[in-house]
Amino acid sequence: MKGPLSGLLVADFSRILAGPYATMLLADLGADVIKVEAPGGDDTRSWQPPVRDGVSTYYLAVNRNKRSIALDLKNAEDLAVAHELARRADVLVENFRPGGLARFGLDYQAVAEGNPRLVYASISGFGSGPRGAELPGYDLIVQAISGLMSLTGDPGGEPFRAGISVFDVMAGLHATIGVLSALHQRADSGRGQHVEVNLLSSALSGLVNQSSAYVAGGVVPERMGNSHPSLFPYEPLPCADGDLIITAGNNGQFRRLVEVLGVPELADDPRFDRNEQRTANRDELRPLLVERLRTRTRMEWFQDIIAAGVPCGPINTVAGGVAFAEDIGLDPVVTAGGIPGVRNPITFSDSAASYRLPPPSLDEHGGELRKWLTD
Repeated sequence: MKGPLSGLLVADFSRILAGPYATMLLADLGADVIKVEAPGGDDTRSWQPPVRDGVSTYYLAVNRNKRSIALDLKNAEDLAVAHELARRADVLVENFRPGGLARFGLDYQAVAEGNPRLVYASISGFGSGPRGAELPGYDLIVQAISGLMSLTGDPGGEPFRAGISVFDVMAGLHATIGVLSALHQRADSGRGQHVEVNLLSSALSGLVNQSSAYVAGGVVPERMGNSHPSLFPYEPLPCADGDLIITAGNNGQFRRLVEVLGVPELADDPRFDRNEQRTANRDELRPLLVERLRTRTRMEWFQDIIAAGVPCGPINTVAGGVAFAEDIGLDPVVTAGGIPGVRNPITFSDSAASYRLPPPSLDEHGGELRKWLTD
């Protein structure tokens, strides 16, 4: 079964995370992705530990289903190969510093002259404007500048980064959406276009209710630990043997929760009968819930609360998260050429993601690709 993007040729001039994540998603869905690397390789090849068979698991996470060619763009022969790849490609993805490929004649304007159907996606840290183009775009910097770190951590404590490069991943998703949208328009117009994504814009969009609190409500959000600014309960609550996340997002869920806990009268208490009241009076409600929760283990409560239709869940390690996904039949782990990875999260009724190639070694396909591109 062919993937929905079969027949699409993607020239991947990106490295690290945001671009490679976007191109891997395209590759999983059938696109032919050619990963162009400098002679030293993608930086993440050396980001270790951990490793699998001596290869960085960071690199392995976002580079399956690609073919690798190492090109030195300062070398005339290699540059000619890069130009030919750009001329043949349907999509080109790059995350050089804005304007960085212009000196090689691989910027959008130059490439589009010879390939007007090309969809050219650029990912940067802070956009291509004169004040943002020179700023280096690492995820941690954007987590700090965007305000995310001001929201992460205990109230009154130190700010913390998220456990993953969340805005790199988000920008990769936005780039993928942009590429697919431009390809859809190309089907009508016959022309490609330049798609630009930057981490800071992705971050501010991804802060959703928190950024809206400021731009629409004039409120500057602050760290609240694991509490939610607009909902309660929506946080870890202690049981007999540890915490259980409980999220009652509406009045009906709260009523069912307190019925399971054996305190149904709380649903009609005027302090707690509406979400606004529960949020305002959380310091009074929390100990009443905890008093009941401490009488049983978290997994005992988990079974009963879920059965009542109230969202909740244990706090797992990553290993526990993968195991839970396996238990509920999501089959989260797939193998590409003997290398395990996480399944593409999208399923289709009439086509499928595929896992054809393991993450390539540096220049693994250089010979065959040079022959093809110089034929």
